[in-house]
Amino acid sequence: MRYAIGIDLGGTQIKALSATEEGDVLATTARETGDISGADIWTERVREAVLELQHRQGGEPAAIGLSAPGLAAPGGRSIAFMPGRLQGLENLDWTDFLRASTVVAVLNDAHAALLGEIWRGAAAPAAAALGSGSGADPWRGSIRNAILLTLGTGVGGAALVDGKLFRGHIGRGGHFGHISLDPGGPPDVTGCPGSLEDAIGECTLARRSDGAFTSTRELVDAHRRGDARAGRIWLRSVRDLAAGLAGLINVFDPEVAIVGGGIAQAGRDLFEPLANRLDEIEWRPGGHRVPIVPARLGDGAGALGAAYHGLQAKRTT
Repeated sequence: MRYAIGIDLGGTQIKALSATEEGDVLATTARETGDISGADIWTERVREAVLELQHRQGGEPAAIGLSAPGLAAPGGRSIAFMPGRLQGLENLDWTDFLRASTVVAVLNDAHAALLGEIWRGAAAPAAAALGSGSGADPWRGSIRNAILLTLGTGVGGAALVDGKLFRGHIGRGGHFGHISLDPGGPPDVTGCPGSLEDAIGECTLARRSDGAFTSTRELVDAHRRGDARAGRIWLRSVRDLAAGLAGLINVFDPEVAIVGGGIAQAGRDLFEPLANRLDEIEWRPGGHRVPIVPARLGDGAGALGAAYHGLQAKRTT
């Protein structure tokens, strides 16, 4: 049976899976990244994960895809830019490293998560043509315009535009966390003032709460218990998120907006006030409202999207 392997390389965990050409998951495996130990540790753990999945399937995969933080190189065989984390990742050619018989297709982790959600997640069914071998556009007649926001320590994102993953000129496309909501605000890690990431990302929660909270879970739990201060901090963050989403909707005009990441686990406490605020500020020509839906695949979206990307890259070579 033909199958693909998808690998999602994160700063704390490596998640990998094997899947059929239709997106059915056959097996999964995970390992701690061990980033602090250096590239000689985490690269070998990626290799171990691939070998394990090959052994479990009894043969080599038809395609391999790998997602990681950073900007993918133009040739799609490595990550070209990822400062400060995963030392040794930049310019590492995964096809050569894994001695793979097929090109390992590399892409940004948020881009991969969107592909996973469109293939078999919150925006599925969207790839009916995938197993046909026809080379047809897999989103034709289905979802062709979508955006994804991943809310966690930081804020990531990705966009599908007219059936194609939007990468931009050098791969920055979809970095929605680094749009400015407040031109007078402090700069974020990219230098963007008053960014969406700083408004809701867990990376700034201690600062935004004057040290009262260090995790979004703590903040939301306090809000649920009726803590007025927690409620003010949380709802201000949600209002900022709504403003960012309303702007992105105006730019990309999506059929659906998907919200995932750890902060999305707040459930109704996130999605209800978010919807209420969007009712006030979203531009809805002709009454058209963009559905805001939670991601369905959780932390498996990146690996599944990487497998899909590997299959698509294989078909175009």
